[in-house]
Amino acid sequence: MKVSLGLDFGTESVRALLVDLRGLERAVAVVKYRHGQITKTLPGTGNTLPPEFALQHPGDWIESAAKAVRIALRESACAGDVIGIGVDFTSCTMLPTLADGTPLCLTDQWRDEKFAWPKLWKHHGALSQAATINTFATKRKESWLARYGGVIGLEWFFPKVLETLDRAPRIYDAAEVWLEAGDWFVWQLVGGSAHDLPRSTCQAGYKGMWSREEGFPSQSFFKALHPKLENVVAEKMPGRFVAPGVAAGALTSAMAKEFGLREGTPVSASIIDAHAGVPGAGADEPDTLVMVMGTSSCHMLNSRANKLVPGVAGVVRDGILPGFYGYETGQAAVGDAFDWARRIVGEKNFDALNKRALDLAPGADGVRCMDWFNGCRTPLMDGSLAGAFTGLKLHHGPEHLFRSVLEASACGLRWIVETLRDGGVPVRRFIATGGLPHHNPAFVQLCANVLGERIVIAPSTQASALGSAILGAVAAGAFRDAGTAIRAMAKQRDVPARVYLPERSAVRAYEKVYADYRRLAEVLGGTVP
Repeated sequence: MKVSLGLDFGTESVRALLVDLRGLERAVAVVKYRHGQITKTLPGTGNTLPPEFALQHPGDWIESAAKAVRIALRESACAGDVIGIGVDFTSCTMLPTLADGTPLCLTDQWRDEKFAWPKLWKHHGALSQAATINTFATKRKESWLARYGGVIGLEWFFPKVLETLDRAPRIYDAAEVWLEAGDWFVWQLVGGSAHDLPRSTCQAGYKGMWSREEGFPSQSFFKALHPKLENVVAEKMPGRFVAPGVAAGALTSAMAKEFGLREGTPVSASIIDAHAGVPGAGADEPDTLVMVMGTSSCHMLNSRANKLVPGVAGVVRDGILPGFYGYETGQAAVGDAFDWARRIVGEKNFDALNKRALDLAPGADGVRCMDWFNGCRTPLMDGSLAGAFTGLKLHHGPEHLFRSVLEASACGLRWIVETLRDGGVPVRRFIATGGLPHHNPAFVQLCANVLGERIVIAPSTQASALGSAILGAVAAGAFRDAGTAIRAMAKQRDVPARVYLPERSAVRAYEKVYADYRRLAEVLGGTVP
C-alpha cells in the first residue's frame, strides 16, 4: 500500500505521520527540537535575549524531522512506499540566509548576533514596526490592506524584516534571502538555486502581504517605510510561488539519505500548520468553516467568492487549497481563556468545573462575558482590547463565571460567521478540529446551539499532519485533485463521526445572550476596521 508522509512542525516539536491512500494511519512519531524555543540565551554564546524575543535553531528542523521520519518508517515498514511529502509549519516563523540557503546564524561571522537567528511565530519584537506599516498603509490607502481586515500583525513577515533593518542593519545587509521557515525547509528538501526556491502561496498570502493578482506591495510603499527597503523584494526575496498541493520539487539524493526515503519523491509546497487542518478535517467542499480550536482558534474557509470583508484576517487565492479563495479568521483566546478562568476562580479540576458550568441553563443566570482576554482578532483586529464580566451578583459562583466565558467564546464564533455572511461569503457547513473539540465536546454542543447550526467533529486528532500528508499525495499525482484526495484520505471510515445538532430550546435562549454580547462589545468600544 502506497503511503504519503505529512510533516507537522510545531513550536516545540515535529510530527511525522504516514498515511495510506485510504486514510489509514500507518505510523506516527513526534520528536522534540533539541534547542526548543530559544527565549533566554543564544545557543553556545550565553548572550541574553530581550523578553519579547522567541527564536529557533534551523538545525533542529532538519535533525528532528529526519529522526521522526526514520522512527515512523521503522514502525510502518513501508519506507519504499512513500510516494509524496507534505509540510506544514508555524507561521510567520522566518529567517535570513545566504544565497545558497545557509542560515546566517549558522555562519561563524553572525552566530553571536540575535537578529541572525530565525524568529519564531510568537516573536513580539516588531511591535513598533507593525504600527509603522499599518500607519503608512492606511495613510497611502494601500489596496492590499483591505485583504487583511485593515490591519496587519506584529508577528508577520515584513514587520520582522523591518525590525532587523531598524535594530541590526548589518544583519539586514548580510541577508541575501529572507524567507519563511516552511519555505526554507522545503527548499532544503528539493534543492536548487535561490532563484528557483519555492515560496508557498499560503505563507506569502497570509503573512507576507502578497497576492497572485497584485504581488507584494509596491517599491514606493517599501521606500516610504525605509529607503533600504525599496528593492527588498527584487534583491532579497527570490523564488517562485507554489500553492499547497502542487509539487515544489523532488527530494534530493542527500536529503533522501538523511531521511531514509527515495530520491525523487515529490514534495508539496508548504502550508501554515493551522491551515493544513482544513484538508485534514475532511473539508473537501467550499463554504465549509473549519474551526481549528485550541488555546486560540483559527477558523478557515475555502470559497469560490472573492470578497474583501472588514475584520477578516486574510483572503488569499490558492492560500489553502488550489483553485479556491481561502479565508482566515480567528479568536485570540479560547482554550487559554478557559484555563485562565479556571485559575481565577481557584478550581484545580477543569472537568469538574466544566461539568458544573454546563449543568447550568443557557445564559449563566444573567452573567455575561466579553472574551477579549488577549484582544479581539476577528472581526475587530485589535489586540489592545480587554475582556470584561457583567451581571455579577453575590449568589453567583465559579461555575457561572466559567459558563459565561464558554458562552462568550461561542458568541465570538457566531460574530465571525455573521461577518463572513454579511460580507457576501457563504458559510454552509461546520467542522470542528484541534485539541479542544476532542477534549471538551460539550463545548461544541454549546457552539451548535449559539450558531443554530450542525457541527461535525473531525475524526482525526492530528488534522494538520494528516492535511499535510494529503497535500503530499496530491503533489505526487496520486489523485486528480485535492477534493478527491480529501474524500479518500480524511474520512476515516473506521471512526464514526460525532455530530452535534442545535437544540431548539437552547437556540432560542441564546438569541438574547448573543444580543447582549454584541451590545457589550459596543459599550467596550469595539469597532470594525
